[in-house]
Amino acid sequence: QVRLEESGGGSVQAGGSLKLSCVVSGYTYKTYSMAWFRQAPGKEREGVVGISSDGTTRYADSVKGRFTISKDNEKDTLYLQMNSLKPEDTAMYYCAVEDSLICTIYPTHYDAWGMGTQVTVFS
Repeated sequence: QVRLEESGGGSVQAGGSLKLSCVVSGYTYKTYSMAWFRQAPGKEREGVVGISSDGTTRYADSVKGRFTISKDNEKDTLYLQMNSLKPEDTAMYYCAVEDSLICTIYPTHYDAWGMGTQVTVFS
């Protein structure tokens, strides 16, 4: 059974940075796609950035130039470096994985999710 566990969330002043981590266990996919999503209260879950096992990435326009996704295959860990944070980045952040090479940030593509980590950006 695939398990994902996010960490690294917290409260930060606007303009600051945070780095989220997502440890993935229990999967043996040779090809896969992974992604970060976020959901603010009262809003739908939205894709932030995705990455596939061939290195393809896809960023939401709202985070391009500020957020960077990376992965450490030896540690089975996905990262999200978030810089120049804005109050509108405040949300619960989730990671997800799917056994395909389709790099997408549509939530319906993914069927394995973590429980999330809260990010709060105050002005």
